Amino acid sequence: MNHQFIQSVSINWDKIEQNSYLREIEAIRGVRQFNFTNSVTFFVGENGSGKSTVLEAIAIASGFNPEGGTKNYNFSTYDSHSELCDAVRVSKGYRKPGWGYFLRAESFYNVATKEEDYADALHPSQHYHEKSHGESFLALAQRQLKPNGLYFLDEPEAALSPQRQLTLLIEIYACARQGAQFFIVTHSPILLGIPEAEIWTFDDGQVHPCQYEDTDSYQVTEMFINNRGYLLKQLLDDI
Repeated sequence: MNHQFIQSVSINWDKIEQNSYLREIEAIRGVRQFNFTNSVTFFVGENGSGKSTVLEAIAIASGFNPEGGTKNYNFSTYDSHSELCDAVRVSKGYRKPGWGYFLRAESFYNVATKEEDYADALHPSQHYHEKSHGESFLALAQRQLKPNGLYFLDEPEAALSPQRQLTLLIEIYACARQGAQFFIVTHSPILLGIPEAEIWTFDDGQVHPCQYEDTDSYQVTEMFINNRGYLLKQLLDDI
């Protein structure tokens, strides 16, 4: 039995304008449905391949603020989200999440500022701006990630060192083992190594599942580490 909070997502293309740029994104063009059975689902692909656009649409359709935060966050500093969220229908399972969070690397500063505005005596601010970018990123994740929660993470590795990425990997895995569900956009070969996660690639045509070793994040990293001298010579000799 599928125990996930979100079991599938369908796209009604009739709700998307004919001249919309969404119809030009090769990975999702014509896709009608995504099915999810794993507690951790990764979206991978080259910049501009559509992975963050899909993550954002599912998060908004699930009730989260476009710029991130919990479902209690309701603010806008710049409306940049696509119309895809209006065409997405989320099919939910029998369980209801006890908590949730939408983490976006690009709008983290705005969310951290709004967190201070929302603070009160019962919910004191964590003062994320007083920490380094990486420290605040990890502190937010450790505070917000809980068992039985629904989470959307867009490039959560952006501010984290490799060691901190391993710490985040542990947090995600532990919560997933305790009933949480994650949708994660990442370029990190470290996070992609989470056991039993499902990986969807937005490269090479229509979005499709792939193996860890087939991701560009893994292949390019492995190639660079194992052939650093040769690669740098090929890339830099003519400069």
